[in-house]
Amino acid sequence: MDQRDSFPDLHIRPVSESDVPLLLTLIKELAKYERLADKVEATEVVLRESLLGAQPAAEALIAYLGAEPVGYAIWFYNFSSFTGRPGLYIEDVYVRRHARSRGVGKALLLHLVRLAKERSCARMEWAVLDWNEPAISFYRGLGARPMDEWTIFRLDADDLSHLAENLP
Repeated sequence: MDQRDSFPDLHIRPVSESDVPLLLTLIKELAKYERLADKVEATEVVLRESLLGAQPAAEALIAYLGAEPVGYAIWFYNFSSFTGRPGLYIEDVYVRRHARSRGVGKALLLHLVRLAKERSCARMEWAVLDWNEPAISFYRGLGARPMDEWTIFRLDADDLSHLAENLP
């Protein structure tokens, strides 16, 4: 079933050069919702290079209801040594508050599912903040399950710099 059959006024398309300011606005909206607004360092220049440059690090979609932009998704590929195949890792899925419960988030995820299958990905993964019950319920409703036996570790930019400066 094509997404347009279920959501006739919904349009999802890849981010273009002219979408970068809008995408940055949406990223900032998500960061505010997640109580992480002070953590956004992305700029239009960085997003253009990272998403549309010579060696893109990720890909992005924008969702529209009619002519109104209402959400986005950003993803990149990881790799499973066990399957020997790539996986699609979703960095962000965001839908503006007034457009939630209208099928936009589901359509974005289904778009990514189709893409993962077309590109022979072995799996699709993402993280969700443990307090975000609406998102957790939504993901569970789609059949996704939490990976409770795994703990995510991170080195941020300061950590990387510190470690690099202290290499033997």
